[in-house]
Amino acid sequence: LVFTEEDKYGLYSNLLFKYFLAEGVVCGHELFVASAKEHPDNILKELPAPLLDDTYRNELGEEATAVKSEDFQDSMKIAWRYQNLPKMEASPTTSTKFGHYYDVSKTMSPELFQSIKWHSFYLPEELSLQPQMKTCNMNSAYTRLLQSIQRIVSQEGFDGSDPQKKQKNILRIGIQSLGSLLWGDDICSNDTPEDIHSLTKFLYLLRGLLRKSLSACIITVPAHLIQNKAIMERVTNLSDMVVGLESFIGSERETNPLYKDYHGLVHVHQIPRLNSLICDVSDTKDLAFRLKRKLFTIERLHLPPDLSDTVSRARKQDLAESAKLLSSGCGAMAIGKKHLDF
Repeated sequence: LVFTEEDKYGLYSNLLFKYFLAEGVVCGHELFVASAKEHPDNILKELPAPLLDDTYRNELGEEATAVKSEDFQDSMKIAWRYQNLPKMEASPTTSTKFGHYYDVSKTMSPELFQSIKWHSFYLPEELSLQPQMKTCNMNSAYTRLLQSIQRIVSQEGFDGSDPQKKQKNILRIGIQSLGSLLWGDDICSNDTPEDIHSLTKFLYLLRGLLRKSLSACIITVPAHLIQNKAIMERVTNLSDMVVGLESFIGSERETNPLYKDYHGLVHVHQIPRLNSLICDVSDTKDLAFRLKRKLFTIERLHLPPDLSDTVSRARKQDLAESAKLLSSGCGAMAIGKKHLDF
């Protein structure tokens, strides 16, 4: 169960959500997409197109050439004692390729969808089909969603307790903006919500369902709207992996020259530790993301050196006058132009 805290405007978390679904299409997995604000059919039509290996190498080649030219310019500015230090790799890549790469400027071709099977859950349609229901103090929308997932798991043969008769496959579940008002939950609009345990009960039951089935799930939640921190702590404990996206849009970091290469930060709050006592901790915790011309990448955050040409002209004049004053020492006292207190 991957829990994603949405950025303030939901731009980049929505992109990460589509990456998860697009990987399922390319790998031939079955999909289950649930949403209350956007029809799942429209979400699937906007999945990014996969990049072939040759195309990806060309993309990387162009970016590597640009990086080398920047490094050459920086080498003229960086002090000589720092030039021989090993350069830190920006992307946390390994020796083996994992997953696929996608072009966010293009949408996936319809031919790829024909090879997979997918199911959709659109809350307004579900509410019109059946009357109101509320069981075990859980929200009506969450109850319908859980029943729908249970039905797909049992009917399509993803239940781990029953031996699979057909070829083994994996069900990828994507749930968009869970906990928002569109799902009938008031945890985002009220400090003391009426259904304070609805979301946690749903996640508890969902995780139990995921444990006994061949499935993986990603959930996006507008965590910045939830004022009750106790709810967020419970949700974090009920999830396997918790990732938060912090966008620079509308913040002072958007215009800060130190962060000019990035569009936001990635906060890894929790890492999965299935069947083990301790999780595999990454060697770096400072991660940032940026949206390039075609690629959405997550990289190690490293700030540029504070070079002298970034200092303003007025500031340089102030520094020069201060240096002149200090160099004159007590001689300035005899002239009488400046008054110094010792």
